[in-house]
Amino acid sequence: MSTIQLPPLDAQVLNGLTGRSLLITQDWSDPEIEALLNVAAAFETLDRAGVKTDLLPAELAYAMFFDNSTRTKSAWAGAAARLGMQPVIVDGSSTQIAHGETASETGAMLGMNSHALGVRHDLILGQGQKMMREVKSGIDEYLQASGQTRSVPIVNLQCDVDHPTQSLADLQWMRQRFGGNLRGKRIAVSWAYSPSYAKPLSVPQGLIMLLTRYGADVVLAHPEGYNLLPETMEYAKENAKRSGGTFQLEGSMDEAFVGADIVYPKSWGPMDLMFERVAAAGDKGALGQIEGKMLARNAEHKDWICDERRMRLTRHGEALYMHCLPADIGAEVSPGVMEKARIDVAMEAQKKVYVIMAMLGIAKVPGLAGKLAGLAGGK
Repeated sequence: MSTIQLPPLDAQVLNGLTGRSLLITQDWSDPEIEALLNVAAAFETLDRAGVKTDLLPAELAYAMFFDNSTRTKSAWAGAAARLGMQPVIVDGSSTQIAHGETASETGAMLGMNSHALGVRHDLILGQGQKMMREVKSGIDEYLQASGQTRSVPIVNLQCDVDHPTQSLADLQWMRQRFGGNLRGKRIAVSWAYSPSYAKPLSVPQGLIMLLTRYGADVVLAHPEGYNLLPETMEYAKENAKRSGGTFQLEGSMDEAFVGADIVYPKSWGPMDLMFERVAAAGDKGALGQIEGKMLARNAEHKDWICDERRMRLTRHGEALYMHCLPADIGAEVSPGVMEKARIDVAMEAQKKVYVIMAMLGIAKVPGLAGKLAGLAGGK
């Protein structure tokens, strides 16, 4: 078997990440994010070459979902299976958290048996990220008390603040399409109309926090009242200043699209009603009423759609269209634009499998760089 060419793997950085969870990209340094992306690319290269990467055989990979999911559930299962792990998907509403058990207690219970844990908890502001950190604390406390040395990393599969597996997969796809360099590229992250449900804030927040690290000119556009969490805006401003890029806010979808190299039109809920949802958490009747108000508010902005006219405003009329999927076709994006981008968005989505593999491998496989090199060399 001939040697497979892998991207450079920084063994020193990777060794320092052993046991680490990724709960928000802002927690990790630029070199650490770069190391993770290179590991993801290495796993993808090996997978496409047909090389087995079962580095974690007979380990259990739980994932708890407190919100609907198709692509992320599939990506978690695919990533775990490729690593030799046994994936188990748990409906969050069936856990004892729904009946009063604390997140820390649930973490301890899962930590007794699992080797990794993914969590999606994204709909209620102030709860998802907090819950994940409490679960992690519960797991670590149990492992320490029982004298176990194994690590059980948490992978954030979307919370109220960030969606790191998505934003990192998006970044990987952007860099592949633009020769590895986003410096000076204009990226429009825009609100778009959706009639289906009030979507979380975490995708646009994750994008503005991550993409501003790379010297890009990131533009965020939304109607009045659809603000993002202030701390994520501050992170984006700080990252842009440090990287030599820019971060600006627009109130017009057209203005955001003008000259853009990449467009990411995506719906999310209005901020004031998102906070109303916090106060009503647990009351299904009240939540249903708030959801109705959110959709009515969305309907005031039906003209915020990524269509052929707006795509012609982009650089040479050929910007890369991106979406985390599923997109509301006919609302967020026109059928024609989506059909043209159909293969692109599928390839974008596939990157998430390898990002999750990288998160799990980095946290759990000692000497990962050497082991991947060995697999590439056929050893």
